[in-house]
Amino acid sequence: MRSYLLLANAVSLTSILAVLFYCYSRMLLSAPTFAWLGAATVLAGALSFVLHFVMIRPLERSVVRIGEASGRIAAGRFGAEVPIVGPAEFRLLAERFNAMSRQLQISFEAVSRSEASRRELVANVAHDLRTPLALLQSHSEALLDEVVRDEETRRDYLQVLRKESMRLGHLVQDLFDLSKLDAGAEPFRPQKLPLENVLIDTLNAYRPKLEDKMLEVDVWLPEPPPAVWGIESELRRIAGNLLDNAIRHSPEGGRLIWSAERGPEPDVITVRLRDEGAGMTEAERGRIFDRFYRSDQSRQRDGGGAGLGLAIALSLVERHGGKMGVSSREGEGSEFWFTLRLAKGR
Repeated sequence: MRSYLLLANAVSLTSILAVLFYCYSRMLLSAPTFAWLGAATVLAGALSFVLHFVMIRPLERSVVRIGEASGRIAAGRFGAEVPIVGPAEFRLLAERFNAMSRQLQISFEAVSRSEASRRELVANVAHDLRTPLALLQSHSEALLDEVVRDEETRRDYLQVLRKESMRLGHLVQDLFDLSKLDAGAEPFRPQKLPLENVLIDTLNAYRPKLEDKMLEVDVWLPEPPPAVWGIESELRRIAGNLLDNAIRHSPEGGRLIWSAERGPEPDVITVRLRDEGAGMTEAERGRIFDRFYRSDQSRQRDGGGAGLGLAIALSLVERHGGKMGVSSREGEGSEFWFTLRLAKGR
């Protein structure tokens, strides 16, 4: 660039000097006057060339810096930035280049996280499919080969086949639901719903599990009972997934507390579910809503679901424009909460 700019300046100065000397020659000037004018003209041209040379140096350095930063980005070192110096146009160019570099860094990190999540997803799906498929195969082969002959053992084998097939069906359905939520395939048409009905109906659906562990449940709602905007089946899914998780981690004879409170925003209500389980560490709290994450790292089959329930609940809450979180300490239980928009007139 510098060579082209200097060459352009030299050509323009030569043309100007040639025209000036031609004009001087036509003015019938004396020799001393012609010499003085010629020297002054040449000196002015030389000074102009030197100034031009000095002034293009910042432009050259700015272009070089941007070129070097582009090379670092091309080599995979995203986030490279250049100093914002030089003329206004080059400062604007540097600002936009830095903004582009930062966006590339953010996009690259997002792609890296997505790829890591994809690998983890594949590994977790394979892990959760392997055990039930192996049981289905072994038990069905035993039945087909008539290895099991007495009726009681045969019924036990059939119960295992039924249980594992249901687990596979739930896993496939959860994956299907997550894919629909990610794709935004389902239309969102919220209605005005009594929050009390959602929570009570969910508790009734999980009554057998609650009775099996002899759990007591308290429900505290503000008066009058609030109504919220939402899709009934999805709100029940949120409440059901949280309740199922709380039942799984509660000790026998423990207590669960559903509560709801308005504020601090006037059109928002916060719903909370507290259990008396073992609680969580800070590291567990940071990953509890990750897909396929289980606080039981042994991932035994008797430990519960596939680790998708809380991830689905979080996606559904965000679909309703709310937030979800958890408060927990080791040995002190956990409290999951989520927010919903209040419906007017109730």
